[in-house]
Amino acid sequence: MSKLDELIREFCPNGVEYKRLEECCTLVKGKTPIQKAEPGEYPLVVTTNERKTCNTYQFDRPTVCIPLISSRGHGVASLNSVYYQEGKFALGNILCGVTPNDEDYLSAKFLFEYLNYKKDTLLVPLMKGGANVSMTVDSLKRVSVPVPPMQVQMEVVQLLYKFTELSESLKAELVARQKQYEYYRSRLLTFDVRRGGTIKFFWKTLCEIADISTGNSNTNEAVEDGKYPFFVRSQEPLRKNNYEYDETAIITAGDGAGVGKVYHYIEGKYALHQRAYRIHINTADVLPRYYFHYMKAKFLPYIQKTMFQGSVPSIRKPMLNAFPVPVPSLEIQERIVNVLDDFEKICTDLKIGLPAEIEARQKQYEYYRDKLLTFAETGNTILSRAEQSRAEQSRAEQSRAEQSRAEQSRALIKLMQYVFGYAVVSLQDVVKKSCSGGTPKKGVSEYYEDGNIPWLRTQEVVFRDICKTECFITESAVKNSAAKWIPENCVIVAISGATAGRCAINKIPLTTNQHCLNLEVDPEMALYRYVYYCICAKQEELLAKKEGARGDLNSTRILSLQIDLPSIEEQKRIISILDRFDAICNDLTSGLPAEIEARQKQYEYYRDKLLTFKEVAAT
Repeated sequence: MSKLDELIREFCPNGVEYKRLEECCTLVKGKTPIQKAEPGEYPLVVTTNERKTCNTYQFDRPTVCIPLISSRGHGVASLNSVYYQEGKFALGNILCGVTPNDEDYLSAKFLFEYLNYKKDTLLVPLMKGGANVSMTVDSLKRVSVPVPPMQVQMEVVQLLYKFTELSESLKAELVARQKQYEYYRSRLLTFDVRRGGTIKFFWKTLCEIADISTGNSNTNEAVEDGKYPFFVRSQEPLRKNNYEYDETAIITAGDGAGVGKVYHYIEGKYALHQRAYRIHINTADVLPRYYFHYMKAKFLPYIQKTMFQGSVPSIRKPMLNAFPVPVPSLEIQERIVNVLDDFEKICTDLKIGLPAEIEARQKQYEYYRDKLLTFAETGNTILSRAEQSRAEQSRAEQSRAEQSRAEQSRALIKLMQYVFGYAVVSLQDVVKKSCSGGTPKKGVSEYYEDGNIPWLRTQEVVFRDICKTECFITESAVKNSAAKWIPENCVIVAISGATAGRCAINKIPLTTNQHCLNLEVDPEMALYRYVYYCICAKQEELLAKKEGARGDLNSTRILSLQIDLPSIEEQKRIISILDRFDAICNDLTSGLPAEIEARQKQYEYYRDKLLTFKEVAAT
């Protein structure tokens, strides 16, 4: 039985009472004109998830914010979302703020979850009118909501929060992935002097490599189940039963909000709006898919400088004709296309990657939200044993999803190495497992006497290979402390006190104290010795991350350290060079002390050179 089951049976075995909003809440219409609001220090809640700002506030309590107007307008009652806000904030004048009178009786977060869940059945039917569909504050007052005991409300909120937290983290990751894609796309399509030489290319205007024209169709010619795609000025194409073109083409909006932002790639038959442009590449020197990616990356900044800025932004054909396009060899074009297509697939294909995972988590959240927020008059419990089993299954799915994300990350790094010769990654990206150790209790003889297990302390972490330790502990010490075995060839970083930031490699299996962070490097991503040298080279940056009176590091700060990661073969070459220098520098039997000192400086110079990768200059 789940905790929620137990709470339901204990506090409301016979059902849950319902109250009208006016009985337990204060309902106030927003006062701030959204378009005329003076920006300031307070959030301004509007009819989107994005918050504007305002120089005054109206509310200072947790509040549910309900739009009073239809999200779609045009005679259709619709409500995209209900919003939650706490602290001091202003509210747009087309929304209503619903604030519980007593947070110990009705939680604002619980009320938000319930009203957002029930918006289509409780709130949308309240909307009336023709062109301007809206509802009144008075009509909202009569809406009934369940008010279970506070223990039940809090448990429901916490359970739903776990789902939303995961979903939001995935969305944030997707946004970051998309930004990364856009960054690397821009780098790929910026032709200048690069590491290793100059890429040969020549410039062409778009009219030299393509046929350009608009379509002949109007939006009212679209049919729901049309045979052919019908490209208009939005991201979502319509359908039509007849076509105008049969070719490979790039489609972009000719006017409206989509100018410079809407792009489609089509192979085959299609219809085209009279204010959308087709770009048909007519030379064998340019791959249409290459130009599609180039236009997506570079056209918007170009057209923003030249487009007609009237009441409706628009493009004229001469602007398209003059758009400059770099044309490298077909081999390079094909390579760029392959990489960017892979990126785009990871970011946008609903059958794979994060979007699919986000969609699955959203469905999972909606399923459990429906169950958690259905308070039956009969007092039925919310989660059955079968549903609990599904919850356990979802955790297994989550684990698989995390594994999938790791695999995608590795693939992404490989792609960057393929294109640029290296990828900028954090240590977290190349570490398979990380852990710290522990210190067995001092004064307990059975933990130390006759011990044969190597136990490493931070004072022994001194930029070298570790083949033996000064101290040993017993098996009993390992069992009764946080000390744990780590395999050989881990990169060990001291994280505390005067030794913080120093690193070493253990050449034997051993245990460590709690002031060591032990990094087991993923051999598919990086060589442990290369990672070791990178950390050595990043000493100043790592030491800058120290905090506290003792100047401590922690695993988060260390694992966030960024390194340049070339291919495995290049890593081997760098290691070979640095190992030779390292041997010369540390072997006291070779050369005079003065020579050793000179070699050390030489080693540091080449180490820095070898591990510093020049960034491609932006144009």
